[in-house]
Amino acid sequence: MSILHSIRSSICKPHAASHPFLICSGLIAILGRMSPWRITRLIGKLSVLFFGFCWYFFRNPKRVIPTDDQNIVSPADGTVSSIDCVMPPANLGMDEKPVWRVSIFLSVLNVHLQRIPAKGKVTARSYIEGKFLNASLDKASEHNERNAICLTLPNQQKLIVVQIAGLIARRIVCNAVVENNYNMGDIYGLIRFGSRVDLYLPEGCQPNVQVGQTMIGGETIVSKL
Repeated sequence: MSILHSIRSSICKPHAASHPFLICSGLIAILGRMSPWRITRLIGKLSVLFFGFCWYFFRNPKRVIPTDDQNIVSPADGTVSSIDCVMPPANLGMDEKPVWRVSIFLSVLNVHLQRIPAKGKVTARSYIEGKFLNASLDKASEHNERNAICLTLPNQQKLIVVQIAGLIARRIVCNAVVENNYNMGDIYGLIRFGSRVDLYLPEGCQPNVQVGQTMIGGETIVSKL
């Protein structure tokens, strides 16, 4: 069943962010096939492979979002690389007290869409330029290029989600708008190609996951309010 599930998730409709890549590679593949020159036909064949990769990378599989608003779900697919009690990022609205941070590493094979982990309003957003170190390293949280949003929940608790660029990833997309309300599981951004997402839990919330655990964005319950 896991193999069939993987195949179905790979051929599902891709996210709209894939359209420029799919259109360009598709056109090049068609033109290459029509060309009388061998080198151009080769480029066309390579474009077909790139088309397939982009469809796979930007895939947007359906997710079963938990209905209990007390849950905090994973904002991304990937593997839990670390769980630490640290100070949250400054100037985003959270109190300057240590909270649990769950770091999720996304390989190039993971779904790269990010989802809202809990129902609430985006009350702050911050983009920080930085380096492009290996996203699996702890220092990536402080030194890499990243984008952070603060979500204020209905009970006025706050949590922070940080999209972090990696060694290969050079492009962070965040469509979350400050003062807009979002539901748990809503897609708000993505990172290309291989990256990391840090989730800072509200004060007093304990992580219910462990290092090495595989996360499914929008489904895996990380903690409860």
